[in-house]
Amino acid sequence: MEPLYQQTHKQVHEIQSRMGRLETADKQSVQIENEIQASIDQIFSRLERLEILSSKEPPNKRQNAKLRVDQLKYDVQHLQTALRNFQHRRHAREQQERQREELLSRTFTTNGTQKKILDIANMLGLSNTVMRLIEKRAFQDKYFMIGTQGSCQTAHCEGRSAGSS
Repeated sequence: MEPLYQQTHKQVHEIQSRMGRLETADKQSVQIENEIQASIDQIFSRLERLEILSSKEPPNKRQNAKLRVDQLKYDVQHLQTALRNFQHRRHAREQQERQREELLSRTFTTNGTQKKILDIANMLGLSNTVMRLIEKRAFQDKYFMIGTQGSCQTAHCEGRSAGSS
């Protein structure tokens, strides 16, 4: 049991060392994560074997052996949690970078609103003909509003000039 325990204990310390390097490795982090996960899986299988061996120890050594195996198990579970937390942070960081790039690549125009309206109309099942008629009407309404505004301003200015005479 002792040689297997020592090998496993040494491997736990190696993983702790690699976890420290994981924080500084940018592009190789996924590869290092996979190596760490493979090592953790290997340790878990060794721990199962160690549990069996610890139960076969003489009664006066059994309690201490089980305690040492439980401590190793706790350390490995802690490493597993730390690896998952790192992976979660990396995924969140990658998602933020993708969203940032998406936002930076967008062009913000008033046509965007019109496009959204047309997309919604298309989603509702309106035909292309109906959507073209809506676009044409919106175009006509725009010029009608400009013309009406101009007429109102002209009438207002004429009313002022007639009132001051």
